[in-house]
Amino acid sequence: MSRHAPRFLKLVAEAKSRIRETTAAAVNDRLVSGKTPNLIDVREESEYGRDHLPGALHLGKGIIERDIETRFSDTDTELIVYCGGGFRSALVADALTKMGYTKVISMDGGIRRWRDAGYPLEPGTA
Repeated sequence: MSRHAPRFLKLVAEAKSRIRETTAAAVNDRLVSGKTPNLIDVREESEYGRDHLPGALHLGKGIIERDIETRFSDTDTELIVYCGGGFRSALVADALTKMGYTKVISMDGGIRRWRDAGYPLEPGTA
């Protein structure tokens, strides 16, 4: 049984039907090859404070729509967003796309899939 409420899952499924997604393996391949993507961690500050993907910027789901333009004014900038499991990042990717960002990608499976694969993490300050 899912630990998420049905209406939330429906909202996520609708968002996923409109967005682009990538895998943890594809993101890791880019990092290993020296291509530094714009990684945005949309989890809560306390989650980011424990650990995060190498080089990830923290813009939590609660503030990203408000603050994204101050960090990335060019709406053609590629942005890879991730969260714990890929649900919040799907919602964020959908919202940013509606704001005019054309190259937003959500990392399916989030940091959990990243951890499960044993990819590197940066420690937080918590």
